[in-house]
Amino acid sequence: MLNLNTKILSALPVALPPRGEQYVIAGILEALDDKIAVNDRIARKADSLRYLHLTKFLQEQQAFVTQVPLSSLADFVNGRAFTKNASGTGRMVIRIAELNSGPGSSTIYNDIKVPENHIARPGDVLFAWSGSLRVARWFRDEAIVNQHIFKVIPKGGMPSWLLHEILQSKLAEFQRIAADKATTMGHIQRHHLDEPVSVPDETYLSRLDDRLRPLWDRALLAEQESLSLSKLRDALLPKLMSGQVRIRDAEKVVEDAV
Repeated sequence: MLNLNTKILSALPVALPPRGEQYVIAGILEALDDKIAVNDRIARKADSLRYLHLTKFLQEQQAFVTQVPLSSLADFVNGRAFTKNASGTGRMVIRIAELNSGPGSSTIYNDIKVPENHIARPGDVLFAWSGSLRVARWFRDEAIVNQHIFKVIPKGGMPSWLLHEILQSKLAEFQRIAADKATTMGHIQRHHLDEPVSVPDETYLSRLDDRLRPLWDRALLAEQESLSLSKLRDALLPKLMSGQVRIRDAEKVVEDAV
């Protein structure tokens, strides 16, 4: 194992731009961080509004609400062990860690060909059914769904946003079931997906979709934009510090982006 002496590291010379330029660079990057923060608020507000509107409808319009098995609304396609013999290049393999926190130093990449129902694209609903159960809207680049995660594929025109909300409404119950099975790693089983859930009937489903789908789309757009801005920020920093990119050019790039 490589041991790094902090005293030696602290003594190493590092080339830095003049202090005035450092302040300007910090301001450029801060503009990107501010926009990312705004997008985060937009996504949370849009999701909250959608949840509140649907909850209000289900509580106040019982005549137009029906009970159906959760499994009748979507295909729950379990991922496979795509991390084995991974090539290290190509698409990200989505494990529970990547679903929770995004890619990191341990993220695995694979250029293997996989069936369409094991590919996650922006806007797809993913459900981690083992370990730390979670429902998520995938907003990152196209990736491969690993085992212990369902890709939730709507049936019969069922909106993705509604599937997401229904799964969220069952999540606490599923987590309790998983906790009871946690001798090794807690999980739910297929038969738990057959339990009844409340959904708007066909009379109102299309009306609700017209109202609430734009909120789902807006949240997704905000998440994708923040992802692009984060990549831009991370790419600009070393180039600005080294002088490879001029401040004036970086300011124009950021101005166009935000």
